[in-house]
Amino acid sequence: MKSKTFKQRIMAVAMVAAGVFAGGALLNTQAVADETCQSPYMAKIIGQEDYVYVWTLGIEGLGDGQDKLVTVSTNPKSEHYGKVVASLSVGGRNEAHHSGFTDDRRYLWAGGLDTNKIFIFDVHSKPGKPTLHKVITDFTAKSGGVVGPHTTYALPGRMIITGLSNNKDHGGRTAMVEYTNEGEFISTYWMPTDDNLRGAVKTGKYADGYGYDVRVLPRLNAMFTSSFTGWSNYMMDFGKMLGDPEAMKRFGNTATVWDLHTRKPKKVFDVPGAPLEIRCAWQPTNNYCFTTTALTSKIWLIYEDKDGEWQVSDVADIGDASKVPLPVDISISNDDSRLWVNTFMDGKTRLFDITDPHKPVQVFEEQIGTQVNMVSSSWDSTRLYYTTSLLGNWDKKGEENEQFLKLYHYEGGKLVKKFEVDFIEEKLGRAHQMRFGAYSLYASKPAKDADIQLSELR
Repeated sequence: MKSKTFKQRIMAVAMVAAGVFAGGALLNTQAVADETCQSPYMAKIIGQEDYVYVWTLGIEGLGDGQDKLVTVSTNPKSEHYGKVVASLSVGGRNEAHHSGFTDDRRYLWAGGLDTNKIFIFDVHSKPGKPTLHKVITDFTAKSGGVVGPHTTYALPGRMIITGLSNNKDHGGRTAMVEYTNEGEFISTYWMPTDDNLRGAVKTGKYADGYGYDVRVLPRLNAMFTSSFTGWSNYMMDFGKMLGDPEAMKRFGNTATVWDLHTRKPKKVFDVPGAPLEIRCAWQPTNNYCFTTTALTSKIWLIYEDKDGEWQVSDVADIGDASKVPLPVDISISNDDSRLWVNTFMDGKTRLFDITDPHKPVQVFEEQIGTQVNMVSSSWDSTRLYYTTSLLGNWDKKGEENEQFLKLYHYEGGKLVKKFEVDFIEEKLGRAHQMRFGAYSLYASKPAKDADIQLSELR
């Protein structure tokens, strides 16, 4: 795996910036983009994506029963549109969960929460048929005890990985781990706790040391982490966990602001109810990020006040919290005007107008299935992809255990379904997280159409 030169990295960042601001000028106020949920250091797809890579959990007795990277053709010019064109099994069931590209987008890192393996896929040599490039098997040993690699997030020439747990008590206390793009361990950064704040200021009741997601605002030298729960909970049956008072105490209640350059925590905030995904604003005068809380069903704002100090505030409710709709994935628009929010238990997606970030207003909702987890949207706002699986032990049972990838177009304030891939019928497993692929990112010359691309790359 070759590193990019400094000049190539500068050119890539410049290209990203040009795409963001050019796109912002062209898109309407309904623009949404999962690409903007990616690292700002990473090359973006601003046109038609050719593929969606689905990191998929194996189900015992279904197909080969293994976790796999499933590639679906998504270019409508292809005769294979809406079809699975590749499936790469990785051996066993690892609790496949989240994935993320390197800054040059040549490799996709995907973690297994249970085995602590990190699978690195080559997606640039043949975007329509990824290959397994490398497997990191000593994540816990090298990191000093971190368990459950979750978010894999690109920094310049680096990958920062959040953990969900530790190997001492398998609780929620954990750390972030930094690697080179080549897969070499660099350092571990433990989350601040009551007994060791690591230089951070505790602003509320909690400094629980829990971790989940990570995002950055480079222009403000700021990095943000959220919190969730540990191995002992995410490997427990969901219904059993909800009925276990001790288990329900083992959820994170914090968000932390870090110095991006030094990787040192600065402030720990109370965000009760297990904050999950973080999505940061893109416009140059918007100094804030959003997260949602799984158990209390709220949207929270992490923002810089008029004095330049970071603060947090709960700014909106998501459905009826008493019914525990369980907010999961969120996607912010690149013009910072809209936020899509999925809720797992009722299978719904909701759209919030966040023009005033302190007062989000729900403007749309629709049920996608009996359960829904991830939402990924195209750069131009027209395409929204949905998948279903949350965790192997938390997905619904029986007929309610739908496992699919669905594509909708958001047109005239409505969602119009374009295709669906049934992962149970296809014997693939539980469809979890999506990432986009495009031939144009790597081709020295453009192919004539998507079908030629597929034939060339398979």
